[in-house]
Amino acid sequence: MCLGIPGQIIEITDTNNKLAIVNVAGVKRQVNIACIIDDQHPPESCVGDWVLVHVGFAMNRINEKEAVETLQLLQEIAEVMATG
Repeated sequence: MCLGIPGQIIEITDTNNKLAIVNVAGVKRQVNIACIIDDQHPPESCVGDWVLVHVGFAMNRINEKEAVETLQLLQEIAEVMATG
């Protein structure tokens, strides 16, 4: 099973190597965006996009509503695990 964590692309750091900075629940990480770019969506157009991040790769785009709901669910799970 794979778990993708929602994050928002806040900066493109290297267009040649397809690298960007993603904000994941307040933590900024460098990720590879090769899986989500193409001729219609070049790296420069990705800033502001919400994506699912898995092992350092942005796997696909998601909408903001889905991202917020998923982050809330993950927070609830973490709280239950901490008190469980």
